[in-house]
Amino acid sequence: QVQLVESGGGLVQPGGSLRLSCAASGSIVSINAMGWYRQAPGKQRELVAIITNSRSANYADSVKGRFTISRDNAKNTVYLQMNSLKPEDTAVYYCNAELRVPDTTPGGGYRSLEAWGQGTLVTVSS
Repeated sequence: QVQLVESGGGLVQPGGSLRLSCAASGSIVSINAMGWYRQAPGKQRELVAIITNSRSANYADSVKGRFTISRDNAKNTVYLQMNSLKPEDTAVYYCNAELRVPDTTPGGGYRSLEAWGQGTLVTVSS
């Protein structure tokens, strides 16, 4: 059983900052990529930022220069520092992780698993 628990969302004025955190817990062997996605009302979920276990990061064009993704491998935690927030950043933000977990089926070994957090709401409004 693997859980991703997000925190840090809330209401912020335009131009303000927020820091999101997402901690993975459970039977985890290793974590490959961790990322943040968002879904605004009436829109599809979109990738915001992703970071590999070697800390190589990629960002959506709409957040480049304003958001920074980072991770603490010892804590199985990924962060998203969001600066210069705009009203169009308003969305539910979801944490995502690509994991290797123990395979509990006969034969053992490991298997890949993709996990999602429950989402945290970020509202940018004056």
